[in-house]
Formats: sequence, structure tokens, C-alpha cells
Amino acid sequence: MPSSPLLQVQDSAATAVPAIRVQGVHKAFGNFQALRGLDLEVRQGEFFALLGPNGAGKTTLINLLAGLTRPDRGVLQILGHDVRSDYKQARRAVGIVPQELVFDPFFTVGETLRLQCGYFGIRPDPAWIGELLENLQLSDKADTNMRALSGGMKRRVLVAQALVHRPAVLVLDEPTAGVDVELRQTLWKFIRRLNAEGQTILLTTHYLEEAQSLCERVAMMKAGRVVALDRTSQLLADHSRPSLTLRLPSGDQPPGDLAGRATLLADGRWRLPLVNFADTEQVLAHCREAGLVVQDLEVGAPDLEEVFVAIMQRSGQ
Repeated sequence: MPSSPLLQVQDSAATAVPAIRVQGVHKAFGNFQALRGLDLEVRQGEFFALLGPNGAGKTTLINLLAGLTRPDRGVLQILGHDVRSDYKQARRAVGIVPQELVFDPFFTVGETLRLQCGYFGIRPDPAWIGELLENLQLSDKADTNMRALSGGMKRRVLVAQALVHRPAVLVLDEPTAGVDVELRQTLWKFIRRLNAEGQTILLTTHYLEEAQSLCERVAMMKAGRVVALDRTSQLLADHSRPSLTLRLPSGDQPPGDLAGRATLLADGRWRLPLVNFADTEQVLAHCREAGLVVQDLEVGAPDLEEVFVAIMQRSGQ
């Protein structure tokens, strides 16, 4: 399969320039303060997750990067291009997949992608458009009107639109919200490939398992500020532990000190946090000594959802 060269080719002297730089950004809508002095940097070539509850300011930040709205104050740059004073270059350097299904109902899939090229002042590249259609499993839909597509197919077209001008930075705002497993697998296979070829990916998602498996670093936002930012592995090490989930005979509970550590789940199983995976044998030994029969068990790895909940609860407003 042919390679997909990016629009922005950076030489070794330019690699220190962040793919996205956000410094001291404030944005209010009336009395609502959406962003409160936000600081954030995404390095070139990263697969970076931006997480937060609804209303944290994630989509506001994406709209600022896209030029759909302007900050009240602060600096936003894409590959060193200011989104206000150098808007044309900043906009050409980024592709954005919105959360909403926005489409023109009067054109086919192929026409939509060719028209998208015109927004960036470039001629359509049939080979690249064909590659996008193939990788997103849209080749058989090229002549289909957008109105006739399912929601999942429309979302694939949004991804293709964001990539049609070969941006160096791709922003995905909840790209798999409400879509089927097939689309998720197809999308992530293609996006992983683009990232391996050097494209910077900024992802927002409520599917935290996606962020955990895909992203090197994670920033967590709450009330317009970043409240945690680190490598995914470090956040997991600092805020989450492995766990053991046991099913015991009805009415039984973990013996001795284990009972104080255990949480009874809704399905009747018991969940115990572990110091490390080697602690599993000690828990099972205590159960054997107490004469308890373990009917089922599951060992769980540290979980980004657990980290997210802990940080959100601790951060306040």
C-alpha cells in the first residue's frame, strides 16, 4: 500500500516546535467560564488523549484550534502557527473530526471529499482520496449520496474529510461515540498507521479503554483547567492498582482482614485491590485456609477509568 506523506514535513531543527501549544487561554460564554488559563502542549508525533467530564472545556478548546471561535486571551499555536495571526497556515496544518455528524446532503461521498480540498486551496488528489476511501472501507460508497449513509458511514466520511488535505495534526473529538465495533476497529487500525508514519493525534473520548491502549500521554481536564497530565503508564502506576474479583458461595465473604479490603459488587462478586499481581496467591491462600471455595476469579490490570474517577473526585471545582 502506498505511503501517505503528510502536508507538513518537519526537518530535525523544527522538531522542538510543539504540534499544539496552548498557553494561558481563557474563554467565556457570557457568565460561563469555559476555559480558565489553560496550559497544554502536545509534542509532534504523539498520540495524546484529552479527557474530562462533559463541560470540562474539551470541545471549546477544539473549536478554538479550528478557528470556529476566538479566545478571550492567551496563545494557541499549531506547529508554531498562531490560530489568529497566522490562521491560514494553522488551519492547513490540522484536520478536525467533530463530535457532531455534520454533512452536506446534496453531494456524494466522492464529491464531498473533492470539495473539501477546495477549502484548503489544493487540487483533489485522486490517489490519496482513493486510499482514504479504501482504508476507511468506503470505496463502494464513493458514488453514494451522503443522505443515504448510516451514522457510522457518515462518521467515516468525516474522518476522510479531516485527512483529505494531509494535515500533520489530526484532532478526533469523540470519533467512536455511538458507533459499532467494526468501525472502531477499522478506524483505530488506520489511525495507528498514520501515527506510526509521524502524524500527531489528539483524541478526546469517553471510552477510557481506548485512551489507555492508544495514547502515550493523557491530560485530564475539569472546569476549564488541566488537573492531571502525565504518561499513561505513570498515571496508572500512581493512581491505580491491580485487583482480584472473586465469586464465593452465596452468603460467604472474604476471610479475616480481606473482608475489610473487599467491595461487594452488584453481581454478588467481591473485588479486592492488590498490592501487585503476586498478591493474588496470598489472597487465594487465605481463602483456602478458611475453607472457602472460589467459584470464579478474575484478575484486573490497573484501569484508567479508576484513575479518572479518583482525579476528578479529588480535584474539586
